[in-house]
Amino acid sequence: MIDGSDSSSVHGADGLTAYIRAGRAAFPDLKFVIGVPPLFDGAYLSVRWTATGTYGGGFPGAEAAPGIVVTFTGTDTLLMRDGRFSEYWLNADSLHMLRQLKAL
Repeated sequence: MIDGSDSSSVHGADGLTAYIRAGRAAFPDLKFVIGVPPLFDGAYLSVRWTATGTYGGGFPGAEAAPGIVVTFTGTDTLLMRDGRFSEYWLNADSLHMLRQLKAL
């Protein structure tokens, strides 16, 4: 998880939706720019991105004042089974983001 927490509580579409909502609460204007076009290899899809958003407060442990603009990068990899995404892995530069939020 991008905040360093355990991902075992995120299951299914509802779990992923709740996770995304929590992230959007801290960064309501979060925008993603694709850095590397999506790569597809059989059942796997991967994309490299850069995210930028204004911190709105509420991130656990953050001492940064709301209103700062935070930028970080990441890669999403998804596994498809039977025409649907069945697994999702996120690798993000969490250390860079946490430093910007003064959460370390």
